[in-house]
Amino acid sequence: MSMITRRMLMTGAASLAGAAIAPRWLHASMQMGGWQVDTLSDGNLQLPADFILGPMPAEEIAPILARHGIAEGAPLTPPCNVTLLRGQGRVVLFDAGSGLAFQPSVGELPDALYALGVDPADVTDVVFTHAHPDHLWGALDDFDEALFYNARHYMGAGELDYWSDPETVNTIGAARQAFAIGAARRLEMLGDMVERFEDGDEVLPGVSAVLTPGHTPGHMAFAVAGDSGALMILGDAIGNHHVGFEAPGLPSGSDQDQGLAAQTRLALLDRIVADDMTVVGYHLPGGGIGRAERMDGAYRFVQAG
Repeated sequence: MSMITRRMLMTGAASLAGAAIAPRWLHASMQMGGWQVDTLSDGNLQLPADFILGPMPAEEIAPILARHGIAEGAPLTPPCNVTLLRGQGRVVLFDAGSGLAFQPSVGELPDALYALGVDPADVTDVVFTHAHPDHLWGALDDFDEALFYNARHYMGAGELDYWSDPETVNTIGAARQAFAIGAARRLEMLGDMVERFEDGDEVLPGVSAVLTPGHTPGHMAFAVAGDSGALMILGDAIGNHHVGFEAPGLPSGSDQDQGLAAQTRLALLDRIVADDMTVVGYHLPGGGIGRAERMDGAYRFVQAG
């Protein structure tokens, strides 16, 4: 008897419910440089507040958190927005979501794709911002095979080298050892499917890599050029809509190199505002598409629409 998988069930559900299902997972859309840009939900993370806020002065961030309705010490539940670009004969994902082995509240990307009518076989390119679990682990299916088996996969050279190095698990610290083990195993399984690129490379037509280190050693953002503006796919270079914008110089517990990540945020925000760029962030609200505006010596995130 053949096995009926969750993916098969979701395919049937999507074909029956179609438009009724799609709004749950399709968060935001826009056009940029000949691309249709959609953000799809992979679910949301469940994080203790200290994972991000622990190193920050409580008295300094208290008014910021209050403005955003975040109670002191309350768990954080950031969304996970996977960017989908379609056009120029390509179907491109920026990051692959979490899969089903990380947290129970994530792993919804395959369902979101099915609801939009996109089969994993249709995906031509998967471009990674970095190799943390919620960005990489979904690249393999439930049988440890490549989910996007027709796609070329891309990761920045420094990031790929770091997570492939057998010494990383011994130097990353106990709290992140599972990240290192999981990344190394998945990159080994993907093997030659993963291609390297460098800072500044045009990874896809009109899509250039921007080295944004600190959150991880080789984290990359991506600038998408358009006729009337540009889009910056942030990944986790700016990891939230509150302290990440309004206190970007403070250290975040989610970053591996907290000082370097803060420098990266400040420089990136300066560039985004100076160039009047639209942004899409992996953990920003409302599907993650919006803009950065200067506010009281720092910035604020303004959601699109």
